[in-house]
Amino acid sequence: MDPITFSIIRHRLFRVVEEAVITLKHVSGSAITNEGHDLMVSLYRADGSLLMGGVGFLHHLTSASEACKAIIRRFEGDIEEGDIFLLNDPYTAALHTSDIYLVSPIHHEGRLIAWSACFVHVFDIGAMNPGGFAPDAQDIFTEGFSSPGIKVVSRGRLRQDVWDTILNMVRGPEMVALDLRSMIACNNVARERMLALVQKYGVETVDEACRLLIEQSERRLRERLTELPDGRWQSRQYLEAKGETYRVVLTMTKEADRLIFDFTGSSPQSPYSVNCTKWASLGGLFAPLFPLLCYDIVWNEGVIKPITMIAPEGSIVNCTRPAPVSVATVGAIQSVNNAACATIGKLLAASERYAEEATSVWHANHFAIFMFGRNQRGGLSIGILTETFAGAGGARTFADGVDVGGEIPNPISRMANVETIEATFPIRYLFRRRLVDSGGPGLYRGGTGMELAIVPHDAPDGGLHYVISGKGAKFPQSDGLGGGLPGAPNDYVWVHTPAEGADAGRFALALDAMPGEKQPVAWGVYPLMGKDGLYVRWNGGGGIGDPLAREPAAVAKDVVTGAVSTEAAAAVYGVELAGTAVDVAGTERRRTAARRWRLGREAAE
Repeated sequence: MDPITFSIIRHRLFRVVEEAVITLKHVSGSAITNEGHDLMVSLYRADGSLLMGGVGFLHHLTSASEACKAIIRRFEGDIEEGDIFLLNDPYTAALHTSDIYLVSPIHHEGRLIAWSACFVHVFDIGAMNPGGFAPDAQDIFTEGFSSPGIKVVSRGRLRQDVWDTILNMVRGPEMVALDLRSMIACNNVARERMLALVQKYGVETVDEACRLLIEQSERRLRERLTELPDGRWQSRQYLEAKGETYRVVLTMTKEADRLIFDFTGSSPQSPYSVNCTKWASLGGLFAPLFPLLCYDIVWNEGVIKPITMIAPEGSIVNCTRPAPVSVATVGAIQSVNNAACATIGKLLAASERYAEEATSVWHANHFAIFMFGRNQRGGLSIGILTETFAGAGGARTFADGVDVGGEIPNPISRMANVETIEATFPIRYLFRRRLVDSGGPGLYRGGTGMELAIVPHDAPDGGLHYVISGKGAKFPQSDGLGGGLPGAPNDYVWVHTPAEGADAGRFALALDAMPGEKQPVAWGVYPLMGKDGLYVRWNGGGGIGDPLAREPAAVAKDVVTGAVSTEAAAAVYGVELAGTAVDVAGTERRRTAARRWRLGREAAE
């Protein structure tokens, strides 16, 4: 194929995905979708293999591929033009039941030539808790309805019986219907644009371009791996649920032009819903691999071929049915993502050529807080605090991480503005700002996270309830690199405001200024009623390099801008300040003492 035609078709495929994403966002009425960008759209070949990975949460690129393949197996001989299938069973392909995949075959003159697939986290799935996150679920059966594959649109016509059955099982059926219709519209646009491409260039030419595109991605990744040093790198992540500690252990081996991710040594599966299935773990390790190793390579099946995953059955990263998994996306999957990011960062840092591509772990601990209750207009509101998508950038080998800088697994993630959330839920923000000392210290500092506090406001029922699955307040999870320290862990505090003097905290600008008993919370369903408040802080990114090697002037600037406290500047970075200026002599004395203490401790050990 001539290179110009190949390049045009490649760019047209990108445009197909982009237009489908725009359609999905514009039709959806959910903040988690059109504000937080908790979505994914991709194209797949006729056999279900990944052709063109789109933006959004990258965990879903490989899982949606498996969803297409599962539909091909289940509906062999019954896949017709205009069909759309729904799948959300975690033990078949999905990450958890709330993440619904709609996959659509694309036919040309009666021949199946491709698939489009998309997902969103739907408004509700009928789980024991509104919104789908069920930290107290004992098995998959209490986490909402799940389907290994069902046809919802047949030959272009909606199957009303299936549609009515699904909406009969959920809270807020109008919003769930809007979620599903946005995905149907997305797939329709993807199919129309793909057929327009085929009609212009011919099905054989487009198919040849797709085949070459996959071969090109595989060749380029294998070439890149060959340029990187062979070796083994390890990472260990800890997470907590209801007082129990679990670990995700990863050994990544790089041999010639292939990578092996081995999770042997990870904890057995949990009775709590932090588990994930093998398809979810596969997506979790690819989520950072795509942008870190394939930033200039098309994300498709060619990238998948050089990668092998080993995940022991019955472990927290490959649980067996019917183990609960509703918190998987912010539980074990997130830890798999962190561990993969850490080991890939170590691999890149070991290469002189690619060292500048290395990064420490970004935003390692999502705090998916789902709120539910009657809103100020008397209607039902279910949704997430989208600040969980705001993230924090990990440090790089040449620069600090980006404060509130998003996350690697979702290049387009973002948080909604305060007004959007206050218009959706009967709450009021007391404050929302960068969190001091949250970024991991290092020669290059990790980006900061944030902190916020909310109280009920104009709530017809006196407030609402929220689901919290913190699993990380005890352990820092944003690992540093090359001597850099991890970002601060998350924290969640229920402020019990006394009836007397309650108004004193109406405009509090800090946790300490909020009156009442402060109770740490991390897992379960809690009320936010009356004058009580909820305080949340989330982790910063990991640092890179020795904090004692950071330029004192950079530390002083961090203190002035509020990223680092004066106390941490002295205790962690060894920088003495005289007002806002660096005390050069004092800094030298403090850093010398710190280095001597390290040497003494090492000698003692």
